[in-house]
Amino acid sequence: MNWQERISVDSKVLVGKPVVKGTRIAVELVVDLLAKGWTQEQILDSYPNLTADDIRACLAYASEVLHEERVYPLKTA
Repeated sequence: MNWQERISVDSKVLVGKPVVKGTRIAVELVVDLLAKGWTQEQILDSYPNLTADDIRACLAYASEVLHEERVYPLKTA
Protein backbone atom coordinates (compact mmCIF):
# COMPACT_ATOMS: atom_id res chain seq x y z
CA MET A 1 0.00 0.00 0.00
CA ASN A 2 1.40 3.37 -1.05
CA TRP A 3 -0.05 5.56 1.67
CA GLN A 4 1.41 8.72 0.07
CA GLU A 5 -1.38 8.57 -2.53
CA ARG A 6 -4.07 8.84 0.16
CA ILE A 7 -2.56 10.64 3.18
CA SER A 8 -1.48 14.28 3.28
CA VAL A 9 0.07 16.64 5.79
CA ASP A 10 -0.71 20.34 5.49
CA SER A 11 -0.09 22.87 8.25
CA LYS A 12 -3.40 24.53 7.29
CA VAL A 13 -5.44 21.37 7.90
CA LEU A 14 -5.87 20.11 11.49
CA VAL A 15 -2.68 21.91 12.55
CA GLY A 16 -0.57 19.69 10.30
CA LYS A 17 -1.82 16.32 11.49
CA PRO A 18 -1.81 13.65 8.78
CA VAL A 19 -5.27 13.33 7.23
CA VAL A 20 -6.96 11.36 4.49
CA LYS A 21 -6.55 13.49 1.35
CA GLY A 22 -9.55 15.64 0.54
CA THR A 23 -10.97 15.30 4.06
CA ARG A 24 -10.37 16.55 7.57
CA ILE A 25 -10.36 12.98 8.86
CA ALA A 26 -7.13 12.40 10.78
CA VAL A 27 -5.11 9.21 10.54
CA GLU A 28 -5.07 9.31 14.34
CA LEU A 29 -8.88 9.08 14.45
CA VAL A 30 -9.03 6.08 12.13
CA VAL A 31 -6.32 4.20 14.05
CA ASP A 32 -7.98 5.06 17.38
CA LEU A 33 -11.34 3.73 16.19
CA LEU A 34 -9.76 0.47 15.05
CA ALA A 35 -7.93 0.18 18.38
CA LYS A 36 -11.26 0.63 20.18
CA GLY A 37 -12.68 -2.32 18.29
CA TRP A 38 -14.60 -0.60 15.52
CA THR A 39 -14.86 -2.67 12.37
CA GLN A 40 -13.99 -1.35 8.96
CA GLU A 41 -17.69 -1.43 8.10
CA GLN A 42 -18.59 0.68 11.15
CA ILE A 43 -15.99 3.28 10.21
CA LEU A 44 -17.15 3.39 6.59
CA ASP A 45 -20.79 3.73 7.71
CA SER A 46 -19.90 6.57 10.09
CA TYR A 47 -17.54 8.34 7.68
CA PRO A 48 -19.00 7.83 4.18
CA ASN A 49 -16.24 9.91 2.56
CA LEU A 50 -13.73 7.20 3.50
CA THR A 51 -12.97 4.07 1.52
CA ALA A 52 -11.49 0.75 2.58
CA ASP A 53 -8.26 1.80 0.82
CA ASP A 54 -8.19 4.98 2.95
CA ILE A 55 -8.35 2.88 6.11
CA ARG A 56 -5.52 0.65 4.88
CA ALA A 57 -3.50 3.76 4.01
CA CYS A 58 -3.96 5.05 7.58
CA LEU A 59 -2.59 1.79 8.93
CA ALA A 60 0.29 1.79 6.45
CA TYR A 61 1.17 5.36 7.46
CA ALA A 62 1.07 4.49 11.17
CA SER A 63 3.19 1.41 10.58
CA GLU A 64 5.84 3.37 8.69
CA VAL A 65 5.98 6.07 11.36
CA LEU A 66 6.50 3.42 14.05
CA HIS A 67 9.20 1.68 12.02
CA GLU A 68 11.08 4.98 11.68
CA GLU A 69 10.76 5.81 15.38
CA ARG A 70 14.04 5.98 17.25
CA VAL A 71 14.21 4.78 20.82
CA TYR A 72 17.04 5.87 23.07
CA PRO A 73 17.63 4.11 26.38
CA LEU A 74 17.61 6.27 29.47
CA LYS A 75 20.24 5.82 32.11
CA THR A 76 18.75 4.98 35.47
CA ALA A 77 20.31 5.56 38.82
